[in-house]
Amino acid sequence: MIEVIGTDAGAPTTLAAPQQQLLREAALIAAPRRLHPALTRWLGSEHDAELIASDAPLSLCDTLQQQSNQVCSVVLASGDPLWFGIGRTLIERLGPTQLRFHPAPSSLQLAFARLGRPWQDAQWLSLHGRDPMALTQRLQQRPKALAVLTDPSRGGVDEVRGVLHSSGLEAAYALWLFEALGHPEERVRQLDPTDLTPSDLHPLHLVVLLAREAPAPEPEALPLFGLDDGVFLQHDDRPGLMTKREVRIQLLAELELPATGVLWDLGAGTGSVGLEALRLQPGLQLLAIERRGGGAHLIKANAERLGVQAAAVLEADALSIIQSGDGSGADLPESLQRPDRVLVGGGGKDRAALLNAVLQRLNPGGVVVIPLATLEALADLRPLLERAGLKVRVSQHQAWRGQPLSDGTRLAPMNPVLVLKGSLPGP
Repeated sequence: MIEVIGTDAGAPTTLAAPQQQLLREAALIAAPRRLHPALTRWLGSEHDAELIASDAPLSLCDTLQQQSNQVCSVVLASGDPLWFGIGRTLIERLGPTQLRFHPAPSSLQLAFARLGRPWQDAQWLSLHGRDPMALTQRLQQRPKALAVLTDPSRGGVDEVRGVLHSSGLEAAYALWLFEALGHPEERVRQLDPTDLTPSDLHPLHLVVLLAREAPAPEPEALPLFGLDDGVFLQHDDRPGLMTKREVRIQLLAELELPATGVLWDLGAGTGSVGLEALRLQPGLQLLAIERRGGGAHLIKANAERLGVQAAAVLEADALSIIQSGDGSGADLPESLQRPDRVLVGGGGKDRAALLNAVLQRLNPGGVVVIPLATLEALADLRPLLERAGLKVRVSQHQAWRGQPLSDGTRLAPMNPVLVLKGSLPGP
């Protein structure tokens, strides 16, 4: 049996008594070279165990295979050998029946222990030898806590910071840097977006990203439009479910916003499109409807952050509101009952019925814009616009964001979006 023992930086003296006993009884001990001096001192000169290096796992497996099953062998590894450690290689080469594992706390456990934060809701991702695109995709889901095992040979923490910046999420996450966890030179610090990466960065480091409510910006300091995604507060249960910056810009252009009039944002989500429209045209009256619980509160909070105010924010089903009562839309304020511009971002299976209800209320010269994810939805909705006499235009938009890749930049694709636009002739 080969005993695979996880260690911390203080090994072997910090190992539990049963693991120390296994070491003293071993005829063969494999350990990283950095542990050899401490092992030699701890074992003493009277111990005659063979001490070999474990830094080359494949060579180590060959050596262990040559040992008799009667020989007690011990392999020392950092943390949990089965969590991005030597354990996987040993299992693949030697088989699980020859191995017994004794894990120590992993670097992930140590990091959250230093933060004093429960980590049962945390996600993790390794960038060792992996494309940083995986980090970009994970951040689109806006996890509450994400531990990133960095690859110092490909940029380490700078690679993580580059992905955050290119994703527009620097303000949405607190970045904690952990160096040499468990070692005497251990350092833990939080890096703000404006902080420089430490010049003496330890190569043994990892990053933990903790979601936070971005500080309320000064509305007058924000750009006129094209706001970063991280500026907006989002739903805790559906993070990342919002209209991304590149698509938002296109939708605002397609709406052909007038200086005055009524804008309906149906299925408003975080309110990002409608609220940004108010920054462009403050004279518009915005009706935002979102049926998700807490949607109205979130939209109002985002309006305050952007320094704008919607005419009405309703937490309800848009179709029910528009068709309320006898069809007069009595639940709507009178000034908002007939829109000049409409963004249909929701509706689900009732989207066709919602669009028909919208078309019955659209003012002459009005514009309806519908972002779509599938060709089937386009096939269902386009005929409705054409039969209602609107001039129809269809476009497809694909954007890429530059993401760090080794010493350069790669273009990471975002989800393509179909945009269906209908323009009603004027009076």
